[in-house]
Amino acid sequence: MAKHPLQGSERKAVEGSTVVGHCDPAERIEVQVILRRPAQEKFDALLDKIETGDPGVKPLSREAYAKEFGAAADDMAKVKAFATQAGLTVVREDAASRKVILAGTIAQFQAAFDVQLQHYQHHSIGQYRGRTGVISLPDTLSGVVTAVLGLDNRPQARPHFRIRPPFHPAKTPAPSSFTPLQVAALYQFPEGDGSGQCVGIVELGGGYKTSDLKTYFSGLGVASPTVVSVGVDEGSNKPTGDPSGPDGEVTLDIEVVGAVAPGAKIAVYFTTNTDSGFIDAVTNAVHDTTNNPSVISISWGGPESAWTSQSLQAFNSALQAAATMGVTVCVASGDSGSSDGSGGTVVDFPASSPYVLACGGTKLTASGDTITHEVAWNDGTQGGSTGGGVSAAFAVPTWQKGLSSTSAKGVKTALTGRGVPDVAGDASPESGYNVLIDGSQTVVGGTSAVAPLWAALIARINAANGSPAGFINPKLYQTPSALRDITQGNNGAFEATPGWDACTGLGSPNGQKVAAAL
Repeated sequence: MAKHPLQGSERKAVEGSTVVGHCDPAERIEVQVILRRPAQEKFDALLDKIETGDPGVKPLSREAYAKEFGAAADDMAKVKAFATQAGLTVVREDAASRKVILAGTIAQFQAAFDVQLQHYQHHSIGQYRGRTGVISLPDTLSGVVTAVLGLDNRPQARPHFRIRPPFHPAKTPAPSSFTPLQVAALYQFPEGDGSGQCVGIVELGGGYKTSDLKTYFSGLGVASPTVVSVGVDEGSNKPTGDPSGPDGEVTLDIEVVGAVAPGAKIAVYFTTNTDSGFIDAVTNAVHDTTNNPSVISISWGGPESAWTSQSLQAFNSALQAAATMGVTVCVASGDSGSSDGSGGTVVDFPASSPYVLACGGTKLTASGDTITHEVAWNDGTQGGSTGGGVSAAFAVPTWQKGLSSTSAKGVKTALTGRGVPDVAGDASPESGYNVLIDGSQTVVGGTSAVAPLWAALIARINAANGSPAGFINPKLYQTPSALRDITQGNNGAFEATPGWDACTGLGSPNGQKVAAAL
């Protein structure tokens, strides 16, 4: 059978990792195959209207989307025929999200896709199953399959939260911290509790304890929101008992959303920390007809440069689907400044997708219920700083045309790619959020707190309007006065300046003005 390489599937080993042995050929794994979108031209035309903020465009229902843009039956049949030939089993298929999940042995997958799977060891991420080079597909699937994910199970993303280090009184006055409700009040959020909405939260590990949530919400004097856990692939709600591990992320996200929008249902999608798991969880949330989230919050990500182009495109395609269905996706821009923890100047993905609201961070000082000072969050290399910069993978979106970034040396440069972030909010652990994680009262910061904060604001707005705000970026860029412009501070390579900047975007919210703008 003639084969061809799958475009964008090129993989390299993680830098600094070594091969420690072949994978057991009899071990069984699952792999996700993503198919092309039919009626792509029609879809692109719809997306263009959404990107320009065309008021005549109504969001598609999940059912209408599946009917119009789900995978073609013909394409699904071709993938299933290929699976049968290769001795692989179809575990699950979903036309709406254009995916087929296949199961089989390592040996069967190696033969089916012309790859060699090996175990690698890396000093910081441990052992993972990996491959190098490209994936090959039979010519019958040429143009039909756009991504094959899950052969490689290296950790793809990291959580974007920072626990405040213990405070040493001798040095400086005690830093302040806030409850999510106090932050919402400082940002003048409109009244409401998000009733009738569902906020989806995507988590790549860890878990929450119901006892923590009950204690926390009752301490704040708000009704406990309904929280449901949705397992994706091998994921489930598994608290580790370590507040500084992924439990910190999961609990922070739920407590921020639940405090500000206690009337909203919270659906937490748990999955594995791989590109395949991450994409599958987001896709499941976007297409979930049971919980129907109108807003999704994502506080995990990794440097744009660490993703294969097939993964970036598959993920971005799920986010495009969200935009057409009126689902707002809020994403943390990262906690490691302009380098995103890599050597150069790199933005974090999925925050760099043009179809999300990328959420950067500030450091907030307040007196009573008034903000007295707010600057771009930068607590130094150890303390973290807001992610932001210019994408190398995505072009400048319509709504960012004509904008410039300003370097820390004061040099202005017209954007050459999608600028990150779009908006900001309190993120410094020095002005962090009081939360309860694994039984301990803790102060946490990070852009991880900003994504759920914005998600909760959107839930309040959606509830008040009785309809989803949907893809809000064009409207926010048309109404910059709805945000508090942050003009001081930097994140390493970039400076906060009047107007949009690559540290805090358009600024932090004035919730009532944002509600009016939407």
